[in-house]
Amino acid sequence: MSVSSSTNIFQRDVKDHWYVNYEEVDLPAIQKGWVLPPGRWYDFDPFILMAEDWFKRGTFSDHPHRGFQTITYVIDGRLEHIDNAGGRDILEPGDVQYMNAGWAARHAEEGVDDDIVHTLQLWLNLPKTLKHTETSYQNVYAEDAPSVSIEGGRVKVFAGETAGVNGPLHSIVPITLAEISLNEGAEYVHTLPENHNAFVYVLSGDVELGDSRVSLKKHGVATLTFDNEGNEKNNSGLKIKSNSRRTRLLVYSGAPINEEVVPYGPFVMNTMEEIKQAYRDFRDGKFGPPAI
Repeated sequence: MSVSSSTNIFQRDVKDHWYVNYEEVDLPAIQKGWVLPPGRWYDFDPFILMAEDWFKRGTFSDHPHRGFQTITYVIDGRLEHIDNAGGRDILEPGDVQYMNAGWAARHAEEGVDDDIVHTLQLWLNLPKTLKHTETSYQNVYAEDAPSVSIEGGRVKVFAGETAGVNGPLHSIVPITLAEISLNEGAEYVHTLPENHNAFVYVLSGDVELGDSRVSLKKHGVATLTFDNEGNEKNNSGLKIKSNSRRTRLLVYSGAPINEEVVPYGPFVMNTMEEIKQAYRDFRDGKFGPPAI
C-alpha cells in the first residue's frame, strides 16, 4: 500500500525543541529521562508528561492510578504487565500498551527475569467527566499495527487515522500515534488532525521537521504548531526529511482538553481536594487488592 500527500492543508512547523537529559538512578531502576518534562502540562495538553526509563524487576511494582491514561511503548527488553483484575501479559520491543486508569487502576510493570526494560511512558489526561470511568487495558502488539509503505520508508499506525489506515489502539479521548521509519534522503508529509496538539520523538537517525527544517537527532523532541480552533475532521501536514539511513521517530497527537490540571504522585485530577480523596480511597481499599 502506498500513500500520497496533499499540500492544500494547514502545514505544521516546530514550535519548540530540545534533547532529553538523562540521569542514573538507584537499582532496580537504572536510568531515567523526561521526554515531556513535568510542569508543562498547559503547553502539552492533553499530554501531561512522558518518561523514558531503563529498569529491572522491582522498579514499578504494585501501585495505583486515577484520572488519566498511559501509553507505554517498549523499545527494548520484555515488559510484564500485571493488573489486580487478573490480567497478565508480556510485551516485547515495538509493542504498545494502553491503560485507562479511570477511577481506580492498580497494576505493576515489571522486567521479565533479569531483563533490562527500556520504555517510553506517556501520561494522557482525561477530562473531568471521564475521570471516574471504568479501568481498562489494551495491548497492541507490533505485528497487529498496520504498516503502510511510503516512498523511502514505512509508517506504522498504532492509534488514530493516518496514512490511509486506522490504528487498533482505542483511547477514550481522540489521539494518534505513528512510528515512522525513513531511509536517507526520504521525504514524507505526515497528516494529523489540525486541532491536535502534537509532538515528535526521534528514536534514531537525523531528521528535518516542518517548513523551518529544524534538525533533530536521536533523543530529540519537538512540539508542533497546531490550530486550536480547528476541526478534527480537517488534516494538517508535517514535512519530514531523513538525513540518515536509519531514521525512526514517533509522532503523538491529541485534542486539548482545556481544563485545570492537578498532577500529584500517581494521580491526575482537577483539584487538590480530588487528589486527597484519591489517597483516602486508596488507603481505604477502594482500589482493590494488590497487583501481584
